[in-house]
Amino acid sequence: MASLPSRREYGGPRRVGVCPRRGADAAGECEESVTERGEPVREQRRGRAIAMSREEADAFLREERTCRVATVGADGRPHVAPLWFVWDGTNVWLNSLVRSRRWADLARDPRISLVVDAGTGFHELRGVEIGGRVSVVGEVPRGAGPDPELAVPERLFARKYLGLDTLPSDGRHAWLRVDVDSLVSWDFRKNPALRAALPSTGD
Repeated sequence: MASLPSRREYGGPRRVGVCPRRGADAAGECEESVTERGEPVREQRRGRAIAMSREEADAFLREERTCRVATVGADGRPHVAPLWFVWDGTNVWLNSLVRSRRWADLARDPRISLVVDAGTGFHELRGVEIGGRVSVVGEVPRGAGPDPELAVPERLFARKYLGLDTLPSDGRHAWLRVDVDSLVSWDFRKNPALRAALPSTGD
């Protein structure tokens, strides 16, 4: 079984913050946000007028249930698959099958991209796109014993998807932490021109 980079191999974690536009005067600053390698999280340069605030992005990532995860295959082709996830305010956590193409891809190349989006009508579309690198945290596969490093993501995952306080172990999954390099968000509901262009449904 291919192994993924460990937390130790990356020299330990650094605090990573969300970096969307925070307001009309903020212009997307993110000086306090760094990657696990000590580099600044890349700021959003386009679409700031419809970007989510930090609080909006946090709430959106906590509430939405499915992300689409993109990895790089052995032949260089992207592989995209839907996956459940949790957001702890700093990192995305993925509970992945260890015998999967995704796991094999990330063992070769820990770079990852994922998107979380919602909305039906064009003027309702909103989402967050995250780029970064993954590291494995905990046993592979995850055992039944307690692990302090996984206490928060496992509690969040169990409550979000199972309505429980503890997450059962099936011996087939392990945890991946996504250390965020870039975060871009959008919320078309903030664009008044889109709503104004909709055909009127009134009398």
